[in-house]
Amino acid sequence: MSPDVVETTHGKLRGTVDNGIHIFRGIRYGADTSGANRFRPPQPPASWSGVREATTFGDTAAQNFSRLALGGSKGNRPPIGEDCLALNVWTPGCDHAKRPVMVWLHGGGFEAGTGTMQLYEGSRLSRRGDVVVVTINHRLNVFGHCDLEHLLGEDFRGSANAGFLDVIAALEWVRDNIAGFGGNPANVTIFGQSGGGRKVSIAMATPMARGLFHRGIVQSGSHLRLLEKDRAAKLTDGLLRELGIPASEARRLQDLPMEQILAANAKVRGRFSPTLDHCVFDRHPWDPDAPALSADIPMLIGTCRTELSNQVGSADTSTFGLTDAELPQKLERYFPAADIPALIDTFRQSNPDAAAPELFFKLITARGYWLDSVLQTERKAAQQAAPVYSYRLMWHTPVEDGRRITPHSLDLPFIFDNVAVAPDMVGPPTDETDAMARVMSESWLAFARSGDPNNDQVPAWAPYDLAQRTVMHFDVTPTVYQDPHREERLALSQYDTQQARGRVLHRN
Repeated sequence: MSPDVVETTHGKLRGTVDNGIHIFRGIRYGADTSGANRFRPPQPPASWSGVREATTFGDTAAQNFSRLALGGSKGNRPPIGEDCLALNVWTPGCDHAKRPVMVWLHGGGFEAGTGTMQLYEGSRLSRRGDVVVVTINHRLNVFGHCDLEHLLGEDFRGSANAGFLDVIAALEWVRDNIAGFGGNPANVTIFGQSGGGRKVSIAMATPMARGLFHRGIVQSGSHLRLLEKDRAAKLTDGLLRELGIPASEARRLQDLPMEQILAANAKVRGRFSPTLDHCVFDRHPWDPDAPALSADIPMLIGTCRTELSNQVGSADTSTFGLTDAELPQKLERYFPAADIPALIDTFRQSNPDAAAPELFFKLITARGYWLDSVLQTERKAAQQAAPVYSYRLMWHTPVEDGRRITPHSLDLPFIFDNVAVAPDMVGPPTDETDAMARVMSESWLAFARSGDPNNDQVPAWAPYDLAQRTVMHFDVTPTVYQDPHREERLALSQYDTQQARGRVLHRN
């Protein structure tokens, strides 16, 4: 099968074909963001004549190096740079089939990551569900969320959310062009994990994204509140101090080398992230309630059972050897000391066979991830408009002798049906990993098709409401429960979102 040539709004593209899937890499949806475009809203890419080969991933967004910056395969990893506004498409055919479109927003908080990780390779998901899969790169960290409006005026309005304006520009590209790739611009699902789930969360709350997507999936990333404007200004002031630039000369930030700004970013206390700027966002997205403007959009929201056995477990490996005697003190970073004995008792009753490390990870995950997920789900359900479906991933990974249990990001190989590239996360392919990939990817595909995740791989799954609180537990045998972990939920209900004070507990 020879590659198709597809005409887009800016020119013609030719991709490749691999096992029946047409792949287009590195499609420009915006201009280079360096120099005069740095910190500014995304600009359209230049048009071209002739046929451009779409065979190479675009740059990874500027960021300090981490595992999350790795894209492509070994020996084929894109450079890190500011010319990063590019997206990738996997499709079964460049025809008029009007397939569901699934746009992936990558993880890494708002400061790291890339849409070109092997884990996100879209061929298997596209083939399994006959859908069009899109992944994107966009500006991150200081380049995506540095508020300069208070210093430089109207020309930099929206700078605090420039990276999210990139996401909107990518969705506009999908609206205008995806039909040529066999997709249906009237049936677009945005989905993302961790920082990607946060991007889905906030997309529900800005009029700028209205009409650009029709369903949303939030995986381990319920983002309820934005950075306040005064805190954003302090971060910018801190950046300027690190660079030795007077506030009156802030425009010099556009002229400095990318590496110099990244180095200063790493020294600023706090994280540049989406901001309540009264330009892109005029309210906190999910606090105190769900955004009315997206009440008609179905959602799927969930978490992994022990998210923080990933981040906290990696940062402090001593937690895997925690004893019952050490547990209360270890929890004081996450809960008021007076509350801890009752919380431990509650979680022991619902997890009678759990050792101290497992209790620790379940407790801090409940505070750091699960509570925000429950609050978001409850607030969506309270609208009594489009349905919201709730899930928890419960499968235990055998990696590291099982000590991480069900960690953050464990869902990714299953959602993308890419188990074979993730032995460090799920172990080698087995009947169990095949079953997990089947039930989770088929549920995501069903939701993308209709806004309802029910399919023949799972039992009947009702939307979440405040009476029944139906939750799907994903395991080798997926099971539906009514208000599972009820006592744990009630114990956590005494707390507000961890985002109320503009911080993430496990990062402090």
